[in-house]
Amino acid sequence: MKPQAILILFLSLFFLELIWEQFLLWLNLRHARSCKDNPPELAVEIWGRQDYQRAIEYSRSKTYLAVISSLVGSGLVLLLVSSGWLGTLESWVSSLAVGTILQGILYVYLISLIFGVVSLPTTIYAQFVIEARYGFNRMTWKLFILDGLKSLLVSLVLMTPLLALLFVLIRAGTLWWLWGFILFTAFQLVMIVLYPKVIAPLFNKFTPLEEGSLKEKVQALSDHLGFKTRGIFVMDGSKRSRHSNAYFSGLGRVKRIVLFDTLIRSLEEDQVAGVLAHEIGHEKLGHILKRLALSVSSGLLGFWLVSLLLNYSPFFEAFNFTGPSPQAVLVLVMFVSGPFTFYLKPLFSWWSRRHEYQADHFVKSRTRYGKAFQTALKRLSKDNLSNPVPHPLYSFYHYSHPTTLERIRALN
Repeated sequence: MKPQAILILFLSLFFLELIWEQFLLWLNLRHARSCKDNPPELAVEIWGRQDYQRAIEYSRSKTYLAVISSLVGSGLVLLLVSSGWLGTLESWVSSLAVGTILQGILYVYLISLIFGVVSLPTTIYAQFVIEARYGFNRMTWKLFILDGLKSLLVSLVLMTPLLALLFVLIRAGTLWWLWGFILFTAFQLVMIVLYPKVIAPLFNKFTPLEEGSLKEKVQALSDHLGFKTRGIFVMDGSKRSRHSNAYFSGLGRVKRIVLFDTLIRSLEEDQVAGVLAHEIGHEKLGHILKRLALSVSSGLLGFWLVSLLLNYSPFFEAFNFTGPSPQAVLVLVMFVSGPFTFYLKPLFSWWSRRHEYQADHFVKSRTRYGKAFQTALKRLSKDNLSNPVPHPLYSFYHYSHPTTLERIRALN
């Protein structure tokens, strides 16, 4: 395949994805506008008419920003690709007298920095304008900057040696992709263990759930379901946002249950137990391991495909690179993976929603908190101003969770 044909194929798929994404966003906006004054009966029961209107407006504000963010991000990709700057930047970095491994790391970081800087205004607007307008933002500018610096430092500490090892493996031999896959899989597993103990505490404070009736209920629930955990912790999520959540992290013996402090404040104890039963359901039904298996198998396929592309010169020539290089193939895969795979997204969304339905049913069938869980879903949807009525096609394509109305109807 000639370089020009590869570039035309990429641009065709790129514009197809962009047009499809914009179509879905505007379809969702139009649907919200048409449903604003004609709410479903169940939506009125959950949100109430006033909060239903606020939830619609909140969703529309976020969708308008998503339209702008998508156009800006796509415009940047188009500029870098069509101008040939991807290859020009790589040639400039390769001219630096710092060694080939460091050159590769610098190039990957440079591209990441460009996209990070361009996306920063929309991130700030989302946090300090939209979230603040609807009463969710608790983030200060100082905390925002500190979070950014910490995230940058963690990324540098973790990714620099990982990229260096990968570039060494690529130059080592024909089976580099297999060793690279093993390296990244091991890194992924280590991060699952280290994240709750080392990384998450850099950003939030985790305190053991204090003694009392709530801890007794949660512990009894865990014992009843055979869910072994290293502890139940409360996270100070309220210092950044009023949004509520609960999750468990880790695998095997290092599993821990985490409750947002906002969740404990907004829900009754039985409702909190119901939310936790849903999260435990994911683990007991094997969803966590299934998703990990998919991630690992996708990683193996991805590394193999990258190894094929690394030996295919027309692929690099299409994007103005002087020739194959480890850093070039990583960046190009990052650019082309979306347009070449976006049509698979609804399949993964459907799979994720199926898991959510199963975890909901787990609460109803395996615990006594089925009714309390329904009430918790309604309360969280109301408090978080979740979109009551997304367009069915939009939610089918994008949503990893069923809508609240779909979940309540399924539970009933």
